[in-house]
Amino acid sequence: MAQAWKCSGLRWAAGGPVLTWVGGRRSALTRGKRVAFGVAEGGVRTCGGARGHACPAGAAVPGRSTGARCEECARLDRAHSVAADTLADDPRPYRVYLAWFGPGLVKVGITAYERGDARLLEQGAVCFSWLGRGPLMAARRTEELLRAALRVPDRIPYSHKRAVRAGLPGTEAERAAEIAELHARAVGLGGWPESLTPEPFRGVDHARVFGIEQSDRGPAAVGEVVQLVAGGAIGGELVAVAGPDLHLATERGVVVLDTRLMTGWELVPTAGEPCAVPVRELKGAAGVQDGLF
Repeated sequence: MAQAWKCSGLRWAAGGPVLTWVGGRRSALTRGKRVAFGVAEGGVRTCGGARGHACPAGAAVPGRSTGARCEECARLDRAHSVAADTLADDPRPYRVYLAWFGPGLVKVGITAYERGDARLLEQGAVCFSWLGRGPLMAARRTEELLRAALRVPDRIPYSHKRAVRAGLPGTEAERAAEIAELHARAVGLGGWPESLTPEPFRGVDHARVFGIEQSDRGPAAVGEVVQLVAGGAIGGELVAVAGPDLHLATERGVVVLDTRLMTGWELVPTAGEPCAVPVRELKGAAGVQDGLF
């Protein structure tokens, strides 16, 4: 019987995206590679714990949850996050950014300076620009100022990002135009904290890094995995990786798998089995049924 591995998520490392596994193993995700795995019959998805600690209850979690945490572990994890505003004494410098995911989908956010653009890659930002850098609370106040003044959110549902990915403009200049205009408006606003240093506009484009630029992307995705299920399997050639999403060329077309749905399951390698997981048709796509392939 094949050894089962438990996925702990996708990370964007210096060399590109990698799948991480409980115990420290990593699997590089290079385009053209075959990705195939199954869930054992009778398998149960369990909570991934919080802040690097296992869930004390070993609680079961729903298959459709992208957080893969029970209620208590989710509460503990959020209580120690930057988003919860509980780390006011964090001495690290932070950056404020504008991120673009597709036409009309722009958000403002903050990330620790030391992380570089890893946070933007994790979110699936097609392009972005830094706005300023400074202490955490100054960055947080600037984020709130820009969210109100520019009417841009600090969160965008991932389903919205995924839905617009197939119809992106073809050039970097076109993709950066919206955040360039917002950046110019942002630096002209009053009320920025004195301790935050503004940064000039410099659009950084991730389309080629993700593999979704028109010149190198394959067929558009036709469906997205809704959840993994006990006894289910999926496999295909990796044609793109954007944020947490794997774009897999399967026997039914390109299917998007959010790797956050993999966490908490015991997974085993498979060979050439057809896809057998619930898949939802992406808006505007054809040829994918809702339910099991």
